Amino acid sequence: MDGIQKAAYVSSELERLFGIPNRQNEYGTVLDCLIETILSQNTNDVNRDRAFKVLIGRFPSWMEVLNADVNQIGSAIRIAGLAGQKSLTIKNFLVWLYAEFGKLDLEFLRTMDPEEATQMLCQHKGIGIKTAYVTLAFACGHEVFPVDTHILRISKRIGFISSKTTADQAHKFWSTHCPAGKAYSFHMNLIVFGRQVCQARKPKCEICPLTDQCVYFENGGQLP
Repeated sequence: MDGIQKAAYVSSELERLFGIPNRQNEYGTVLDCLIETILSQNTNDVNRDRAFKVLIGRFPSWMEVLNADVNQIGSAIRIAGLAGQKSLTIKNFLVWLYAEFGKLDLEFLRTMDPEEATQMLCQHKGIGIKTAYVTLAFACGHEVFPVDTHILRISKRIGFISSKTTADQAHKFWSTHCPAGKAYSFHMNLIVFGRQVCQARKPKCEICPLTDQCVYFENGGQLP
């Protein structure tokens, strides 16, 4: 089967295994989601959540964050790591957003064309395609497919992409190969699959329903 057929098959198998996840927005506003996603870069969900909690505790409104010194923002989000870089990204984006639209609000992204919205977000240093896609998928319900570390690893092992494919290249691949209408379900189920079965260090190939599709398994636990 070709790549599109294979993706549809894998998506179907994962839904059989894990079910179809309900779409949930745990992030509040679109701007909340964007900033939480910036905080999530190169860290885990626990540290992201802690950093966000401290940030909104010290600065109850995004306008206060905009008016704060970068070092103050960095101090609040330190637990998420890369505090200097992330605080500058947040500060610069808020400054741009207020100057461009006169308010700190991204709700218009819910009805904006996803490609245009992605381009608008990615023009800002520190906001890449994964950050943009997570915001658009989870806060706006757009049919885009974020590629995290689990999905990148699984995509290589199953053979959708080569072992040398970058995350940005993987996003481009999945933009044309994700089964129609399945972006959220496929994304969430791949993450669960990556955590429970296709783990980074010790994948549980003995219980995996996808070994017949997996080049990693065919090559004895090695990527070609």
